[in-house]
Amino acid sequence: MTVRIGTRASKLALTQTQQTADRLAAVGGFAVELVHVRTDGDVLTGSLSQMGGTGVFVAALRDALLRDECDVAVHSLKDLPTGAAVGLSLAATPARVDVRDVLCARDGLKLADLPAGAKVGTGSPRRAAQLRAARADLDIVDIRGNVDTRLGRVPGLPGNTTDAVVPGKSCDLDAVVLAAAGLERISRLDAVSEYLETDVMLPAAGQGSLAIECRTADAPPKPGSSEGSREVLAQALAALDDPDTRLAVTAERALLARLEAGCAAPVGAYAYRKGSMLHLEAVVCAVDGTASVRGKRATDGLTEVGATLLGIELAEVLLAAGAADIADLQAS
Repeated sequence: MTVRIGTRASKLALTQTQQTADRLAAVGGFAVELVHVRTDGDVLTGSLSQMGGTGVFVAALRDALLRDECDVAVHSLKDLPTGAAVGLSLAATPARVDVRDVLCARDGLKLADLPAGAKVGTGSPRRAAQLRAARADLDIVDIRGNVDTRLGRVPGLPGNTTDAVVPGKSCDLDAVVLAAAGLERISRLDAVSEYLETDVMLPAAGQGSLAIECRTADAPPKPGSSEGSREVLAQALAALDDPDTRLAVTAERALLARLEAGCAAPVGAYAYRKGSMLHLEAVVCAVDGTASVRGKRATDGLTEVGATLLGIELAEVLLAAGAADIADLQAS
C-alpha cells in the first residue's frame, strides 16, 4: 500500500508535507509518495486579495483529491476556506506550532526601532492593518513570493543570496513580516529580529496549524459517529490529530465564518486551551489601521460544538461593536 500525498511545490509546502508524510508512514507502516499539484496561487501574479484570497492555494489540491489523483492533501490551515468542501473531510489537525507573526528587519531592528517612513513588506491585509495601527508612520508595501523571495527583499538577512539592490526584487525593503511557523519549518528563524506578540498582531485564523484533508469515505469517524473508515490510513490520520489544536482552530474558523470574512479580510483570531477553558481573542481592523474592534470570550465547552459556539458568540460581539462598518469583511 502506497499513500499518495498531494502538495504544492513550494519549498515550504514540500517541507511541511514531507514532515507530515514521514509521520503518517511511521504511524501507519505504509509507503508514501508526494504528488505535486500546481495551484492558481503558484501561477497567478498580483496581490492575494485581488486573486481571490488564500483559497487559491487550496482548490487544485481539493480537485486532485476528488479526482483520486492523491489520497491525502496537506495545507496550511490558514489557507483553507471556512466553507465545507463536498466529499472531503478535515481528517487531522496536527499539534500547532508557534502562532505568532515575526518581523525580519535589516540590522536586527525591532518594530519600535524602525525609522519613520521605513518600508515594510507584507502580502496580508491583516498584517498591514495591524502594522499601520502600531506604527502609522511606516510605508507598508504589498509583496508576493515564497518565503525566501520575501526575505530576499531585506538586505543583510542570514541566508540571503544577494546584496544587490533591485527595486521590487531584492534588498529594497527595511523589513518584512512573516509567520514564525513557516520560517521554523524551513529553518530560517535566524532571519527574525522580533517576535510580534498577539497584543500587537493577532495571527490569522489557523496560523501555525496544518490541515490534512482526505475524501470523506477515507476519513476517521468523528466521536459518536459510525460514518468514516477504520482502515489503516484513517487510523494513522486519527493518530496525528491533536484535540486541543482542533478545538482552537474550530473556534477561530467559526468566528471567520460568522463574520462572513473572506481570506483577505483584515481579521486576526487566536484561540487556545488553558486548563478547563477554551479562550478566543479576535480583532477586526480597518485596512488603513485607523480603527479596530477587539474582543475576548471563553468557554468550558471543550467540544467541537462548544468551540463553534464560542467563535459565533465572539463574532456577534464584534459585529455589534461595528466590525462590519470598519472593514470589508467580504474581502476575498
